Amino acid sequence: MALKLFNTLSRSVEEFAPLDPTGKQVGMYCCGPTVYDLAHIGNFRTFVFADLVRRYLEFKGYAVRHVMNITDVEDKIIARVRAANVPLHEYTSKYEQAFFTDLKTLECRPAHETPRATEFIPEIIALVEKLIARGLAYQASDGSVYFSIDKYRGCGCTYGQLVKLNFDEQRVGERVQSDEYAKESVADFALWKARVPEDGTVFWPSPWGEGRPGWHIECSAMSVKLLGPSFDLHLGGEDLIFPHHEDEIAQSEGAGLQAPGQRFVKHWMHGAHLLVEGKKMSKSLGNYYILGDLVAKGFTGREIRYLLLTAHYRETFNFTTDGLLSARTALGRIDDCLVKLREVAGGVEAAPDATLVQAFGGALDHDLNVSGAWGAIFEWVREMNRQLADNSLTAAQAAAALAAWRVVDTVLGVGAAPEAEVPAELAALLEQRVAARKAKDFKKADAIRDELKAKGWVIEDTPKGARLKRL
Repeated sequence: MALKLFNTLSRSVEEFAPLDPTGKQVGMYCCGPTVYDLAHIGNFRTFVFADLVRRYLEFKGYAVRHVMNITDVEDKIIARVRAANVPLHEYTSKYEQAFFTDLKTLECRPAHETPRATEFIPEIIALVEKLIARGLAYQASDGSVYFSIDKYRGCGCTYGQLVKLNFDEQRVGERVQSDEYAKESVADFALWKARVPEDGTVFWPSPWGEGRPGWHIECSAMSVKLLGPSFDLHLGGEDLIFPHHEDEIAQSEGAGLQAPGQRFVKHWMHGAHLLVEGKKMSKSLGNYYILGDLVAKGFTGREIRYLLLTAHYRETFNFTTDGLLSARTALGRIDDCLVKLREVAGGVEAAPDATLVQAFGGALDHDLNVSGAWGAIFEWVREMNRQLADNSLTAAQAAAALAAWRVVDTVLGVGAAPEAEVPAELAALLEQRVAARKAKDFKKADAIRDELKAKGWVIEDTPKGARLKRL
């Protein structure tokens, strides 16, 4: 079945077809973290969404080249560097490393390339020079270089490809130096910012004097360098649609880098906002979570990942503690089923059962319908548990079921819980209970059961006999 995805550019669901003539190679760029602080759970919704896209493309047989930038110079970072009075790289590197650690906790596959903006200053300068040469950028009296929205539109280009903008109600041509500006504003934006005293030691030489790049030009320079002037997929949170991604299009297409008839990016995907406990995340409300906060509360990376993968990427999602507890329960159901399947399968290996794989893929082919995909999985769990209960599964069938789970989990990335090692003394108690039941000494058997429960373990009957499971 063909994969269909919503394209922000066309505002419709389209069949996904890569630019590669062989139909195999996919270039994918995801806006990465701005490393001025620790990333929060709202940021990680976007990165888990991007990981799902990449994993599913690979599941479909595409060879994905995944690029995720590191924004290590922009307004907020410079303000923090000045306050901390440390070198730029010293400040950003600790947050960069923390970010990669969190990605690993959430089982996100590392991007093939993670370029830092500060490593691409020559490419950024070259791109700005192209825009000046084409008459679409100019140096203003403050020494900074700005992109001209008016000149861009004047050459027949469209500013407002990802969003609808009403130019009649806005004063086009005003300048804005800030990296982030009002979503209602249509203004010439800074490509290169002239050095000011507040920048301290954060500056580079350029044809226009000492300064630093604007935020928007960084992504254009890095993506074009690593993926080419036209590539397949650009991902990010919906808050980046305007101005950041709109400005990326204007810069990249305004520079005339693409072949005739080609766009900068063929397909744009954006993840929706995340609420926490029903409200916008805020430190003042006490619902601002970094990953470490949730781990400190006893939740695992796979539980957090599961919860982030339960809602469709274009739906605003309410992230709650109750949701994490439900995630724990849901994963427990899967884990219990897998344990029993492994016991029946023994050491047998088999090809994946196609039933689960086809139902799972059929759901995700429709714009990554994760609700349908999880529905297929839990229907499979119910059916496996039914067959396990009536002992109708052969070892080969159990092995095929396990192989099917491993296939779908290459996309989901939730894995399986590590099996808890049963202490020897508790294993001995279990054996005593089994013996007591055989001897019909039910009073002793019940007492042992209660003792085990008090120690945090429950007895579970399986096709291979009784086993202990941690509460």
